[in-house]
This record gives sequence, structure tokens and C-alpha cells, in this order.
Amino acid sequence: MLTRRSILSALACAPALFAASPTNWGQFRGPGARGVSDDDNRLPETWSATENVAWRVPLPGVAWSSPIVWGDRVFLANVVSEGLVEPPKPGLYFGGNRLEASKDVHRWSVVCLDFASGNMLWEREVERSAPKAPRHLKNSYASETPVTDGERLYAHFGQIGTLCYGLDGELLWQRRTQPVETRDAWGTASSPALHDGRLYIVNDNEEQSYLVALDKITGEEIWRVERDEPSNWSSPYVWHNELRTEIVTTGRQKVRSYDLDGKLLWEISRMSSIVIPTPFSAHGLLYVASGYVGDEHRPVFVVRPGASGDISLSDGSTSNASIAWSLPQGAPYNPSPLLYGDYYYTLYDRGFLTCHDAKTGEEIYGKQRFRAGASAFTASPWAYNGKLFCLSEEGDCFVLEAGPEYKLIRENSIGEQCMATPAIAQGSLILRSAEAVYRIAA
Repeated sequence: MLTRRSILSALACAPALFAASPTNWGQFRGPGARGVSDDDNRLPETWSATENVAWRVPLPGVAWSSPIVWGDRVFLANVVSEGLVEPPKPGLYFGGNRLEASKDVHRWSVVCLDFASGNMLWEREVERSAPKAPRHLKNSYASETPVTDGERLYAHFGQIGTLCYGLDGELLWQRRTQPVETRDAWGTASSPALHDGRLYIVNDNEEQSYLVALDKITGEEIWRVERDEPSNWSSPYVWHNELRTEIVTTGRQKVRSYDLDGKLLWEISRMSSIVIPTPFSAHGLLYVASGYVGDEHRPVFVVRPGASGDISLSDGSTSNASIAWSLPQGAPYNPSPLLYGDYYYTLYDRGFLTCHDAKTGEEIYGKQRFRAGASAFTASPWAYNGKLFCLSEEGDCFVLEAGPEYKLIRENSIGEQCMATPAIAQGSLILRSAEAVYRIAA
């Protein structure tokens, strides 16, 4: 028998269920920002630069935003320099920051490709100028992933602003912003989140950080909350749970959750000093990770619905009334973690994988290395067909059997640099490399 609570819970989850259609992949990491597809179509498990490639479209420029898919269209943010671009080295290293911006003219744009053929349907120029702020070698001036609800497309560039397009490329509104100083001149990367008529954007920087809610139709500001946070690169997450809907943001100072009016609900202290992974939810729990490799404290927090106030753990504790479980040194640096079935997987930047029980935090297996030499991972892992996929910066994708045993099945390679997380839709993998966009299909 349906109760009032069960009906309300079902209605609260309806947007997420609708977005989970295998036809669409409308935001960074797809439905629920989890990187998981339950597409009934036969998704590819084996590929190379030529095998199982439906199309490959060269795309000049340096941009690490992920592709997204809606219906028969693939959308990407892009930026092309008219001068020479210094290529990044793979892996983690010091010295990649550049304190001065390039003096070469760059062209920012939003690109729309035909899903079936890869043909360019339209491209809209956003800005043509020399950059007004520097970036890290491994960052780009278009690292933020667009988001769409199937009616409009929202593209956000951290140092330029936010633009809204119709799916046919018509510019509907734009909000320009002034560049801000970021930590060590690394640039920006936080992607927008879309929910129930509002676009949520986090801009954490070295000048004045904030979370803002914009009207998706007009672009008008609905509310803005100032944040006591230095620079961050994590995207906000809209958490639908059995009690309410929250806007979850991570930061170097604190994890914070806000209600739909911008009121602070709860917070957790003691994150690592650089925060990149995007939060997500499953099994009625919220998963948050922060793992800068230079820190001893690299925490994972798993939060129950209904938290209020400061829910930080006391010294020596790994759980409390609001935190179901935690790992003090279990978080990755760049890739977001992956939850598939009952297992929580962590892909570390240097080529290791771990597995924990998603509900209890119990270790299933410790660090397993893919192979010697595979030591540079930035893209977040994804899962389908009972398999896990981990894409290295060198373009090598390691395919593993999901489950309680570490079992590496194969290695797929395209031989091109990859730092963007792919999209999954309609029986296909849309993969962006430094040179091209691929549609891979079995």
C-alpha cells in the first residue's frame, strides 16, 4: 500500500529517474554524477584507435570538459589558441603552474556534433581574446562540462561566464564574469549543476568565493551565498534523498550542504588542501572525497540524510550519528570515486585501484596496480555491463571485472592523450582525447 511518504519520495526521485534514460547523458558523469550506465544496448568493452570506432572527429584545441549527449546531439566546450600551446607531461609533478597568462589570442566556443555521424551541426563562438588569467599546464581554459535538460544547453567557463543556448545553437542569455585569482594560478574547473528550474554554480577562488543559483530561463540571480573558501575545482551536487533536496559543495575548509534557498544545513571540517572529486549519492547515502596526494589526511565521508549543523568527526572517530563511515586516507586526488552495485571503488592518480563495501566501508581489497608504467590518471572511472573502466592520460583504458575480486580483463588503447571523462549513451562511448572526439560502439 502506498503511503504519503512513499509517494513524496517517489516524486522527489522522478527527475533523477527521468534523467537516467540511456538516450541521454546530460551532465558531468551522467545521471546522478555517478559514471554508471544501465543501458540495455550492447555497450563496447573492446576498442582501439580503429576497432569499434563508429566515428572519429578531429577537434583542435586544449579543453578538458567532458562531452555530454542528449538525443541525437553531442555537446562540448572548447578553446583554441592561435599560438603554440605548451603540452603537459603525464602524471603528477611540480612546476606546471604558469604565473602569466598566454599573450596569444584564444577562441572559446561551444560545439554541437551529430551523434550518428559526428558531423558538426553548429559551433558558437563565446569569446575571442588573449586570456586574462593564467592556468596550470594540466588544466585548460574550458575544463568545465556543460549541462542540459533537453530544452536548453548551459555552458560555463570559469574565467568568462555562463551562457545558455537552445539546442539548435541560439544564444538565449549570458552572464559574463571577471577573471579571479586562483591558487598558484591553476585556473578553474567546477562544472554547473541543474535542478528544478535553477542552475547552481560554485566559484571558489582567492578573492571572494560563492555559490550562486540562477534562473535557468532568464539567467537572473535568485540567490548568492558567500563562502569562506579558497580555490577549489569540485562541482556542486544536487542530492535528492528521502527527506529533502540539498546542494552539496566540497571545499578545502569544509564540506557544506545548503537547502534550495541557500541556507546552510550542515558542514564537515578537515578536508585535504586541494579538492577536486565530485560528490554523488547511492544506497540512500552521500559520498564525498578529498585526496590531495601531498597531504596525510585524504578523507572519504559517507553522510546519512537529515544531518544538521557541524557533523565533523571527533578525533579518532570514523563515524557518528550523521556520518555512516569514513576513511581518513582513502580518497583520490583527480578522479572521482565510482560506486557500482554494492562496491565503492577508488582510482588513484598513480594507477592503483581499491574496493570497499559501499554501505559499511569495509575493505574488500587494497591497492592493486594495473601494470608498471601506468601511473597517470585524471579522468574519472565509469562502469557498465558488469565492468569497470579506468582511462589513463596516455589513452590506455584498463577494463576490470566488477565485484569483490580484483580481475583485470584487458587493456584498450587509442594512443592519444586523454584527461576528459567520457559520456555513455545509446550503446556508445563518447570519448574526448587531446586530438579528437570518438564515438565507440560495439
